[in-house]
Amino acid sequence: GLVVDGRTLNIIFQGGLEEKFLELAQLCRSVLCCRSTPLHKSMVAKLVRRQLKVMTLSIGDGANDVSMIQAANVGIGISGQEGMQAVMASDFAISRFKHLKKLLLVHGHWCYARLAKMVIYFFYKNVSYVSLLFWYQFLCGFSGTAMVDYWQMIFFNLFFTSVPPLLFGVLDKDVSAETLLRLPELYKSGQ
Repeated sequence: GLVVDGRTLNIIFQGGLEEKFLELAQLCRSVLCCRSTPLHKSMVAKLVRRQLKVMTLSIGDGANDVSMIQAANVGIGISGQEGMQAVMASDFAISRFKHLKKLLLVHGHWCYARLAKMVIYFFYKNVSYVSLLFWYQFLCGFSGTAMVDYWQMIFFNLFFTSVPPLLFGVLDKDVSAETLLRLPELYKSGQ
């Protein structure tokens, strides 16, 4: 692991040593920036995101972490003793740091699987509906006649666009939470 304090980050950013810092950071399993300003935190997040072209995740629990949370691709705020500023600026909020594992491994896997299925569903729903209207135009001589009434079209879209996402969001869990927590390598299967 690598522990970097605020004074060292100041030297790195003012001296143009960002590339060397990234090379060193890539050799470590974890990098911890402590006693640094909010500007330094956001600059580190932006540097990693820009230079390495990877997805970044920032976790913070106070007002001094807001800029870092907003600079990352995904921001997680921890509600606690330092106030709610980090939670208000984040994409996801958790009450304790120990809930991060379940957020990433369980809910992240389920969300990815649900979104993948719903993208395919909406694609084929629209293809089937448009192809039906296309072939109907051959029958009516491309006169622009509507095949269905407007109220039927509204109910078709209402039913086939709103009900499946609700059902998938509530009921679809391809793997149980216990299994996902026990086998973290399942997180990579969707990628």
